[in-house]
Amino acid sequence: MALLEGKRIVITGVLTEASLAFGVAELALAEGAEIVLTGAGRGMRLTQRSARKLGDDISVVEFDVTEPSHADTLHNYLQDHWGGVDGALHAIGFAPEICLGGTFMDATWEDVKVALEVSTYSLKMLADAVAPLMGEAGTGVAGGSIVGLDFDASRAFPAYDWMGVAKAGLESTCRYLARYLGPQGIRVNLVSAGPIKTMAARSIPGFSDFEDAWTQRAPLGWSITDPAAVSRTVVAMLSDWLPATTGSIVQADGGFHAVGA
Repeated sequence: MALLEGKRIVITGVLTEASLAFGVAELALAEGAEIVLTGAGRGMRLTQRSARKLGDDISVVEFDVTEPSHADTLHNYLQDHWGGVDGALHAIGFAPEICLGGTFMDATWEDVKVALEVSTYSLKMLADAVAPLMGEAGTGVAGGSIVGLDFDASRAFPAYDWMGVAKAGLESTCRYLARYLGPQGIRVNLVSAGPIKTMAARSIPGFSDFEDAWTQRAPLGWSITDPAAVSRTVVAMLSDWLPATTGSIVQADGGFHAVGA
């Protein structure tokens, strides 16, 4: 049986085929899942185009995490469409240009709060939409799995700046959601990926520094153009094969996090 056979999975963050979330969506379909994509704003058209590449019947729902009402809108759509949800991928992140690229001290609160709202609080907002549709503990069926894409926030990287702070908040949010949703049988975890050449990565000044560091130091090696290892890790986390894992950060980075200079 396929790993996600019969699972209903919500996937955020698909813009183009280069998006990490696109690779997850593609693999989830291959492993038997039904999927719904979400998009927002000017990116909706890109998400809709990518949805057509994944299949003829892939729904795209607007989910703008800066609009509080959109959690209810997404929840209501999923309730009508499926009646329940088994898993969700959080692949949402954004920071104003001043928040990246070595201008850490120049960013104002007005800039930083955008990064925190979109990249950090949005995990809780996604949980608001899907958690009530996941099974409850004691029913004999696992409640569900929420997985977020992360980038190691345990250290300060060059140029990553306030997005690194936002990711640290994401990691803490994951732990608190795991605490509060665990009694409902819902697992909440993050997958910390090594650098992949995506649209988001190209917007980070100095991204080539990440590429060079990972290529030289990851014990298993690392390809900045092959997201397969990340996709497979996420799909495994969305499946039923890690039923006692929650509040965790699973590294899919070639082992870079474990070694020094």
